[in-house]
Amino acid sequence: MNSSKSPGLAGFGILKNTTCHTEKKISVFFSIIFMTVGILSNSLAIAILMKAYQRFRQKSKASFLLLASGLVITDLFGHLINGAIAVFVYASDKDWIRFNQSNILCSVFGICMVFFGLCPLFLGSVMAVERCIGVTKPIFHSTKMTSKHVKMMLTMVCLFAVLIALLPILRFRAYQIQASRTWCFYKTEHVEDWEDRFYLLLFSSLGLLALAISFLCNAVTGITLLRVKFKSQQRQGRSHHFEMIIQLLAIMCVSCICWSPFLVSMARIGINASHSKENCETILFALRMATWNQILDPWVYILLRKAVLKNLYKITRGCCGMHIINLHMWELSSIKNSLKVAAISESPGPCLKC
Repeated sequence: MNSSKSPGLAGFGILKNTTCHTEKKISVFFSIIFMTVGILSNSLAIAILMKAYQRFRQKSKASFLLLASGLVITDLFGHLINGAIAVFVYASDKDWIRFNQSNILCSVFGICMVFFGLCPLFLGSVMAVERCIGVTKPIFHSTKMTSKHVKMMLTMVCLFAVLIALLPILRFRAYQIQASRTWCFYKTEHVEDWEDRFYLLLFSSLGLLALAISFLCNAVTGITLLRVKFKSQQRQGRSHHFEMIIQLLAIMCVSCICWSPFLVSMARIGINASHSKENCETILFALRMATWNQILDPWVYILLRKAVLKNLYKITRGCCGMHIINLHMWELSSIKNSLKVAAISESPGPCLKC
C-alpha cells in the first residue's frame, strides 16, 4: 500500500520499526520550555510594537511596524499551535495509531510546520527588502511604501505560504509521521516518488532563497549605512548607524545559523532521495535549531533596541576600562533618522536639508 496516497494510514509504517528514540520526560519538558519561552518572547515583542505604534505614527515607520508585527504574530501562533500539538503527542506517548486514525492531526501538524516555517522566512526577507529600499531610496520609500501596500504584501506572503503548505493536500499526498514519531512533515524516508522529492526541494529552495535575499539586502543596507557614516559628518546619524549595523549582523547570523541545517538537510534528502544519509537524530536536531529562530526573532528585530545597545556599551566600556566610541544622545527614532541621513547624503546640494 502506498502510504503517501492513503490518508487514513499515512506514515503508520514508520511506527512499526523506528530507529529514532526520544526520552519522553525530557522531550515533554523541552517542548513545554520552548513553547513557553517563545510565547512570552513574542508576546512581549507585540506589546512593545503596540506601544511604539502609539508613539510613532510616521509613514516612514508604519511599514516597519506592520512587517515586524506580522513576523512576531506569526511566530507567536507558530509556537502556540505547533507547541501544543507537540506536547499532546509526547503526552500521549506518541501513539499515533490511537489518536490519528483519519490522519487529520498529522495533516494539520504538517500544514502548520510548513506554513510557520516558511512564513517567518518570507517576512524576514520582505523586511530586509523594505529596509534596503528605505536606506538606499528614501524618497521612493516615503512616497510608495504606504501602509496599504505593506498590508497587501503581508497578505500575499501569508497566502503564498498557505498555498505551499496545502499543496500536498490538494494533490492528495498525505503528510507523513516522521521516524521520531513526534512531528509530521513531507516524506523524508525511502523517498522514491518524484513528487515527494519535489515538495522537499520546493520547501528548502524557497527557504534558502529567502535567506539569500535577506543576506543580500542586509549587506547592501549595511554597506550603504557605512558609506553614509564615513561621508557624513552629521552627529545625528552615528547612533543609528551603530544600532542598525548591530541589528543587521544579528539578523543574518541568527537566521542562517538556525535555519540552514534544516533546509540543507531537506535539500539533501530531496536530491539524494532513497540514498540520503540523513538520519532521524540529525533531522530532529536541525528542526530544534530552526525552532530557536522563532524564539530569537523578537529579541533580534524588536528588543535589540538603542536603549539596550547603550547599556551594553556602558557595561563593555566599564569592563574594558577604555573609550571605544563616543555615543551621544539618541534623540531621533531609528527609521526617521535613517531616511533623513540617507536623503542628506544623496542630495546634490543643501536644499534637501530643509
